Amino acid sequence: MASRTATKDIITLRGSAAIVSEFFGYSANSILYNRGVYPEESFAKVKKYGLPMLLTQDEGLKSFIANLTTQLSEWLESGKLQRVVLVILSKATNEVLERWNFSIETDNEVVEKGESRQKSDKEIMREIQAIMRQIASSITYLPCLDEACVFDVLAYTDKDLAVPFTWVESDPKLIANPQIVKLHSFDTKIHKVDTLVSYKNDEWDEQ
Repeated sequence: MASRTATKDIITLRGSAAIVSEFFGYSANSILYNRGVYPEESFAKVKKYGLPMLLTQDEGLKSFIANLTTQLSEWLESGKLQRVVLVILSKATNEVLERWNFSIETDNEVVEKGESRQKSDKEIMREIQAIMRQIASSITYLPCLDEACVFDVLAYTDKDLAVPFTWVESDPKLIANPQIVKLHSFDTKIHKVDTLVSYKNDEWDEQ
């Protein structure tokens, strides 16, 4: 029994990449649902991370997120992924309204030497739970998005990485003088993910 428990605590590079890429998939679903980018009725409830989560039933979006997580997992495993940003834009004007920023620190020793690290699944899940709860409560600290919106995903990778044809070079889609809310982070001991959301500050638009 003891040896089986110990095995569960071993985190490999591939295992860590799978945890982090899956986290991005669920985060994207939660952000798009909670920020009203896709209609509420196009999501179905599932249980994940010990929480009720929402997953899109829109076939196009499902396919996009599945392809995204597969590509991110590959980049995470190679240690080449530095940051992922989910950007919410006005459909009418293309103005950037929110940037959900996930910064990634990779233990390069693990990538180079193929080592593993130790951390319990439960501890990682608790850390991810805290982030998911913050995303779910985003309506309490972010301005209402009262217009039709679209989204984009930016990936910041090492310069020497060959970019797949399905990805194109992009500007960073920044927000001038944004308000910033820092969310919780989680750490697999191989990949550490820091999360923050920046959003357009409308206070100065009233004049």
